[in-house]
Order: sequence, then C-alpha cells, then structure tokens
Amino acid sequence: MKAIVYSSTGPSSVLSLVDRDVATPGPGEVRVRIVTSGVNPTDWKARADGDLPFPEVVPNQDGAGVVDAVGEGVTEPQVGDRVWIYLAAHGRPTGTAQEFTVIPAGRAVRLPDGVDLDVAASLGVPAMTAHRALTVHEQGPSRLAPGALEGRTVLVQGGAGAVGHAAIQLAAWAGATVIATVSSDAKAELGLAAGAHHVLRYPDDSLARHIREVAPGGVDHVVEVSPGQNAALDVEVIANHGSIAYYANNNGDDFTAPVVASFAKNVRWQGLLLYTVGGDALVAAAEDITAALGSGALPVGEAAGLPLSWFPLEETGAAHDAVENGATGKVVIRVSDEVS
Repeated sequence: MKAIVYSSTGPSSVLSLVDRDVATPGPGEVRVRIVTSGVNPTDWKARADGDLPFPEVVPNQDGAGVVDAVGEGVTEPQVGDRVWIYLAAHGRPTGTAQEFTVIPAGRAVRLPDGVDLDVAASLGVPAMTAHRALTVHEQGPSRLAPGALEGRTVLVQGGAGAVGHAAIQLAAWAGATVIATVSSDAKAELGLAAGAHHVLRYPDDSLARHIREVAPGGVDHVVEVSPGQNAALDVEVIANHGSIAYYANNNGDDFTAPVVASFAKNVRWQGLLLYTVGGDALVAAAEDITAALGSGALPVGEAAGLPLSWFPLEETGAAHDAVENGATGKVVIRVSDEVS
C-alpha cells in the first residue's frame, strides 16, 4: 500500500511517499481502507517539533473510510461499515495518510446513512474539540442534543476556523444563540453560512459593546482560539458562572486575565486538549457528533461555511504547509476512491 511517512521531525520535506505492507488488526482493533484524510494544526506541529515517538510515523489523526477487517473480539464496527476516525495516530505510529490504517475499534465510528466521507474526514479533532468546549460549563450540559443549550448564548472566537465552524454548528443544533467573531467580510459570510446568528468583525474597539448588545446579560459559553489576545474581552462579556474554554495559543503562549472581574463572575477558565481529556469525554463527543451528523447538522463545503481544499496523497507535504500557513476552511487529502 502507499503511505506517507517521516523518520525525523522537521519541515514538510521530511515526508515521503513509500510502499508498506498492509497490517493485520490485532484484538480490539479494526483495519480501515482510508478514502479521505483530514489535516489539522496538530498534525504539522507534531511532525515539525519535538521528539520522534516512533522510528517511523504516518501522520494525520482524522480520516474516513470503510472497515476492511476486524480483530478478535470486535463486534462494532463491522466489515463494510463506513466510518469516521479520530485520534488515529495518538499513541500509535500510523495515522490516516495511507491507504489502510489499523486503529482501536473505538476510534472508528460508524457513519449514519447518507453522510459523505468528505464530511466525515472533517470531524475528529475540530468537532470533538468543539463538543468539549461546549460541555464544560459549571451548570452543564455534559452532552449535546437538540435543546441542550436552549436559552444559552455562545461566543465563538475565530468562527471561520475548523473548530470554530464545528462549534457554531453544534451550538446551533443544541439550541443556543451563537455569536461568532471573524477577521474579514469573507469570513463573516462563512460564519453566517455555518449557522451563526450574529457575526462580528475584529479588531474593533467596540467589540465588547456589540457583543453585549446581542447578549445584555453576558454570554454563557466562550469557545476561545486566542486567549492571549481575547482574555480581557472574554471576561468583560461573560455572564456570571460562564465558561471560557480555550483550545489553542493563537497570538501568544501566555495570557493575562482581570482577576477581580473573573472571580466576581465565578468564571470557569477551562483548557482542553483531546489527547488528555479522557476516554469518557471522547466517547460522549463521538456519540453526540454522530447524532448531529444523522440530523444533517454538520455539513461542510463553502456553502456550509467550511471551504474544502483537496490534495492527493502524494502531496501531503503541501497539505501540511497549507494548514501551517493558515488556509481558510478544511484541508483534506484524497487517499483513494470510495467503492460502493
């Protein structure tokens, strides 16, 4: 089979296309024939920096395809099932930038009928991060479903990114009023297409006032991509007992927040990283995201607010570079054709 590998960390030039044997799934594992592989910032960052965890690594955590074989003890999913994949390379040397991958059965989630594999490859890290960000509020909910966020206001900072897009969609599906912030008119169109009820531009010295005009009592949940830039604004617009869930370090590795204003409002600052969030949170996210998929709540493509940029498998390096350079929307690799 064809696979993209690297045996040393560094720039995208360390990636190479090779032929490898197809692995056999062991107990509790499944083998998936990959059709599409999603690229996230975590993929290029893992490739670029730090220690090499295995002598050879196949990148990319997310993807979608068809179950090709199952190991001993696996009853779900089954051979022939179309699945979306999350954390394929977490703790393992082989991700989804290859024609077949072997993963724990629980990381391959059966797709509802009618869901395209381009949608499926766009889930994983972004959608599960968004789910976690929306379920850490002191007063719940711990799960998302229609009505779960009824009466709540959600502020999505950076609404045109992949996590922001998923947060808009999931929050709207769960009944929240959604405010998104974006950096351009073109991205404002994407935020609206994703389902945000209000889209505001930054930078803007009056941004806090505009947010409070929409939410006079403050916003209940903040999904934050740039705490270093936005911490003070978040505290200014947050409601009493609100949560600020931050998942990235855009625009700086440190942030300073107003202390008195934070504790006076009983603000919950919640960091989140899928690699360490725990199994229960991952299972809950996978189940709720699949339910949202089944209801048609998570479409992708420019008309749905998340443009897709496609690359062939042999150009995985270029796909990584596109994400590193801030491509708008979702970067997806076409690994193979889906066979009905």
